[in-house]
Amino acid sequence: MLKKLFASLAVAAIIALPCTSDIVAAKMGYAPQISDKQNIKLTVVPQNIPKAEKNWDFEVTMESHTQALNDDLTKSAVLTADGKQYLPVAWEGAPPGGHHRKGLLRFKVIAPMHASMKLQIRLAGDALPRSFEWVLK
Repeated sequence: MLKKLFASLAVAAIIALPCTSDIVAAKMGYAPQISDKQNIKLTVVPQNIPKAEKNWDFEVTMESHTQALNDDLTKSAVLTADGKQYLPVAWEGAPPGGHHRKGLLRFKVIAPMHASMKLQIRLAGDALPRSFEWVLK
């Protein structure tokens, strides 16, 4: 009876765990962040910070059920660290259009490492940019 209880608890614990990438991101302090406004949901997850040698990547997922997602993220995003702004160097992912887009928004590595960073993305129709902020360790 006790073995069945422990086995059930172990299975429940495994099922309850989030996916491995979410666990790693949370431990690094770079958990996914979500902005859901104007019928567009943005999810942003830093990917390789601070270990990157060339680029810092942010996985961006855009979802809408009411409009086409036509924004050029290389023109509507800015990364800020210690008051200095950095523009993206590339977008590698789904092209403009459609209701679902996903890709990597790339910035050159910021050195030296700062205490925090803020990614702002202003989509067409947004009065203010959407802000995503992480503490760097």
